[in-house]
Amino acid sequence: MALWAGAAAGLTGCAAAGGAGAPGAPGAPGGRPDRAVGDTIRVTPRDGAEGVAPDARLEVRVPDGRLEGVRVRRIEDAQPADVPGALSPDGLSWRPEPGTRLATAAKYAVDAVALDGHGRRSARHTTFTTLVPDHRFIGYFSPENRSTVGTGMIVSFRFNRPVRDRAAVERAVRVTADPPVEVVGHWFGADRLDLRPEEYWRPGTEVTVDVRLRDVEAAPGVYGIQQRTVRFTVGRSQVSLVDAEAHTMRVRRDGRLLATLPVTAGAPKTTTYNGRMVVTELYEVTRMNGATVGFKDARGKSEYDIKDVPHAMRLTTSGTFLHGNYWAPAGTFGSANVSHGCIGLRDVKGGSAKTPAGWFFEQTLVGDVVEVVNSRDRKVAPDNGLGGWNMDWRQWRAGSALR
Repeated sequence: MALWAGAAAGLTGCAAAGGAGAPGAPGAPGGRPDRAVGDTIRVTPRDGAEGVAPDARLEVRVPDGRLEGVRVRRIEDAQPADVPGALSPDGLSWRPEPGTRLATAAKYAVDAVALDGHGRRSARHTTFTTLVPDHRFIGYFSPENRSTVGTGMIVSFRFNRPVRDRAAVERAVRVTADPPVEVVGHWFGADRLDLRPEEYWRPGTEVTVDVRLRDVEAAPGVYGIQQRTVRFTVGRSQVSLVDAEAHTMRVRRDGRLLATLPVTAGAPKTTTYNGRMVVTELYEVTRMNGATVGFKDARGKSEYDIKDVPHAMRLTTSGTFLHGNYWAPAGTFGSANVSHGCIGLRDVKGGSAKTPAGWFFEQTLVGDVVEVVNSRDRKVAPDNGLGGWNMDWRQWRAGSALR
């Protein structure tokens, strides 16, 4: 059995002022090198690797100290599953059980937490995709089957090959809801299809995603292989409004004000995006390295590298997070903007459920909406994370191949 510390891990960073992440930022194509600056957790295959063979080497290793927990999981699939494995007796490595083979045409996430030789905690999150048979295509999608999500969730497909016949592919992906509501697709380029209703989902809605891509010809001679049904439930409504000028976040549950929390947003030179963003990932602890999103000093070194950021909630693909902050003085929250584009809530080292960050983390679902106003930045792009709510219904419908 894989040992797991109960904390997800990531190599991430805050978004640059006014922009999507730099090349190599989380979610950018092409992947990143196996080791970032100062990294201690080494993962094979490298982060962002594509076309990994089912019997390829899979390993997590640290040079000293010990691994506290490792989890390798097939994600963005109708049936997510853990890869069975174990830590070595000395705690320096993790490998899958002998004879384990990865699934083809699948996406995997590796989450690891380690303590170095001085007892300092570090975290890492990587992903890779396995080999897709020649002349076949697959769509990696969210949310996960049987999940409960916030009312701002957008069904999102990312295809491993460019789609030429977008109408055929969109027609083969059917999203229905109970109670009924019209759901329309919107294409971002040739490899991404997002689907949503005109307004946020009604709480309690049961959503079914029928994927009927098997034998659908997406491009000349390239056919789909997926045939499955995914279901998820929309939970309560939670929308949080961040006022970057007032340094506050108002958290509303089903329209009722739950709390007003003091925050710190992006500093004048590294402002936070305005607009509606959706929580897509939740990490109890993660690593934030500025180099991954272009924050480097004159020597090319990362401006920051915090290996144990607590209570982190991803808002954009380019690296905007709402997260706990234990390194800024308590008086910063509610009075000043000092971050590199993220939204910070007061926390303590190691994280605590009794802090504003810990409280908000426990209240949050993937799919919850966080809206930022009064920041001196542009509105977040609709394809940066699940930012599609920043387009009006006419614009959204215009992006469908079926209209």
